[in-house]
Amino acid sequence: MKYYFIAGEASGDLHASNLMKALKINDIKAEFRFFGGDLMASVGNGTLVKHYREMAFMGVIPVLLNFRKIMRNMQICRTDIQAYNPDAVILVDYPGFNLKIAEFVKKRLQCPVFYYISPKIWAWKKYRIKTIRRYVDKMLCILPFEVDFYKSLDYQVNYVGNPTVDEIRTFLSEHPENRNAFLSDNNLNNKPIIAVLAGSRKQEIKKNLPTMLASVKQNFEYQIIIAGAPGLTMADYSPYITSKDDVKIVFNKTYELLQYADISLVTSGTATLETALFNVPQVVCYHVSGGKLVNFIFNRFFQVQYISLVNLIAGKEVVKELFGAGFSIKSIQNEVNSLLNNSEYREKMLEGYREVATKLGTQNAPERAAEMINLSSKKEIST
Repeated sequence: MKYYFIAGEASGDLHASNLMKALKINDIKAEFRFFGGDLMASVGNGTLVKHYREMAFMGVIPVLLNFRKIMRNMQICRTDIQAYNPDAVILVDYPGFNLKIAEFVKKRLQCPVFYYISPKIWAWKKYRIKTIRRYVDKMLCILPFEVDFYKSLDYQVNYVGNPTVDEIRTFLSEHPENRNAFLSDNNLNNKPIIAVLAGSRKQEIKKNLPTMLASVKQNFEYQIIIAGAPGLTMADYSPYITSKDDVKIVFNKTYELLQYADISLVTSGTATLETALFNVPQVVCYHVSGGKLVNFIFNRFFQVQYISLVNLIAGKEVVKELFGAGFSIKSIQNEVNSLLNNSEYREKMLEGYREVATKLGTQNAPERAAEMINLSSKKEIST
């Protein structure tokens, strides 16, 4: 069968690539065409139409400034899908773009539309459920609490497990611990490591990294290592690192870095869950303009209590979330000091991580998702 994938950022590229591998096992004739990234391209049997680097615009101003480019990308996608005439379209997160494509596909092509990794409508934009009901044939969720959320909206979804669990399990089986080799290969010293995961987009780096680095640079007994995001280069980080800063960057080695990190500063998103599954104590910190007003709006109008996946899955505060007015050098420093010097505090966080892992449960998420997609697509074709 022919599959059309759309993933608009680095994490989507990773998850989509593993789903593509699983589809190839179930369907030896699988062919792919996609908006995505290098990991998806490496799977084979496919064509990369547009790289996510040309699509990842975040925030009101960047979206407005790039509005023509976004509209052009959408038109390219619509035209390309129609010409390809796939047996199934598989959307990976990226809702602003993907939900419009879902509408186009269902109206023009009538082929099944699958959504792998739900849009976060449980946090905001709940009204999108109307579009999902109309244009998405099957929602394949990776967060356990999403099942009850969608049930409350009278929409049936399937929990397939969390692919991050599978990805980390596979990584650990293929990379037995060898700290000395990691340090040597990356020209690092033997000090304990503070990992800094400042986001995957240029705008996130610009807003988050300076404060994150300023919060930990006085910890002289530790080495500070930044996880370079896929698709970015040294030029994207160098404006925020002075010659006096004893900071290193490793690219495309986030899992290796977390494997040996003592603590981590992490922006919200999948990285918070990855950090938890590597059992690295963390502080979640994210710059949002507006200070106290942002926290007021979040507490009053958002449908969830937390911004990090760790806390959302646990249903309680496991890690400290510092955003809006809480995103400051002093606040982050206080939390870092607790993580480094309070063993009881660290152990409580690690216990919370174990609860999160238990709630995630089921393994082999890509394989389960592939089975559901194959089965549903074949039924659609036969009718």
